[in-house]
Amino acid sequence: MSDCKIAIVGTSGSGKTTLARQMSQRLAVPHIELDALHWEPNWTEATIDVFRSRVKTALSGDAWVVDGNYSKIRPLVWTRADTIVWLDYSFAIVMRQILQRTIRRVVLQEDCCNGNRETFQKSFLSSDSVIVWAVQTYQKNRSQYATLFQQPEFGHLKKVGLTSPKMAQRWLSEVSPHY
Repeated sequence: MSDCKIAIVGTSGSGKTTLARQMSQRLAVPHIELDALHWEPNWTEATIDVFRSRVKTALSGDAWVVDGNYSKIRPLVWTRADTIVWLDYSFAIVMRQILQRTIRRVVLQEDCCNGNRETFQKSFLSSDSVIVWAVQTYQKNRSQYATLFQQPEFGHLKKVGLTSPKMAQRWLSEVSPHY
């Protein structure tokens, strides 16, 4: 298999991690979830130096699929990537997915990363809610990615824009395991 370094981005709740897991399995390459490198137990953020070091180590391989939107390490990820996949879904799709995911995680007490779990209180009654975050950042992310893709330092990236989960699954099914 040839080397591939794929970064998957999109608004919170768009399905980045799900698609990245599926892509990494299809290509038989490591999956790197930036949330798992960023969040410590008890929803404590890693320091920028620790986060950057973890990301550098994770990206040191010849092939990988990474998911996440962290602007503070974007240059580190994007300059190493060869392909960027943007999940540019409608607001309605993102909200449906994030609500379904959050309800499932709360009810089933699923681990998010490093032992952290979403609670009803934090998810639905807090200004720190991932749902509130998704609403607040949706339009900003869409505008920002459209601009970032035009930047010369990211000109080397193959850009794949996907506008629906069906389109993402179709694209995934067409990706050769030999990339």
